[in-house]
Amino acid sequence: MSTGTLLAIIIAAVVILALIAVGIYLAVRRRRLRERFGPEYERTVEGSDSRLAAERKLSAREKRHDELDIKPLPDDARNRYARQWRDVQNDFVDHPEGAVHDADILVAALMHERGYPTENFTQRLEDLSVEHGRTLEHYRAAHEVNELGMRHKASTEQLRGAMVHYRALFNELLSNGGQTRHAPA
Repeated sequence: MSTGTLLAIIIAAVVILALIAVGIYLAVRRRRLRERFGPEYERTVEGSDSRLAAERKLSAREKRHDELDIKPLPDDARNRYARQWRDVQNDFVDHPEGAVHDADILVAALMHERGYPTENFTQRLEDLSVEHGRTLEHYRAAHEVNELGMRHKASTEQLRGAMVHYRALFNELLSNGGQTRHAPA
């Protein structure tokens, strides 16, 4: 066999192995992103030009999130937030729109104390999606009803649902590591 033929076979083999390696890398990355982001993965893919572009966005979110100083809450702060949540929930009976708005503010305050930037709702969603992708739809739904409530266009049932949605994210944010402390129902 000539040197040229042998070289062509080696180059072809290296190219094929490189393509296989890239394919495996992309498959592993896709699976990891799906597991990490949950439903947010599909939502981001649907809103992007391509799956690859969506996965780049999600990877960028992870990188940004890794640069944040997300910290667990000390017990006293966790207890204080749990009390504030009970107060907001109790206020719902007499002032449902105000209670939903207060729940939105309380969730943002809790996010801020945990180390999440809170200036922009869209950025909040992206930052939360890295660790809380499974409850992010709750936050979107609650925020949407809060916006309606601020214009006095939300029904009491929508407002009640918003409180349930806020509570789902609130409970996740209130947790420290694997040890979850739920706000009272």
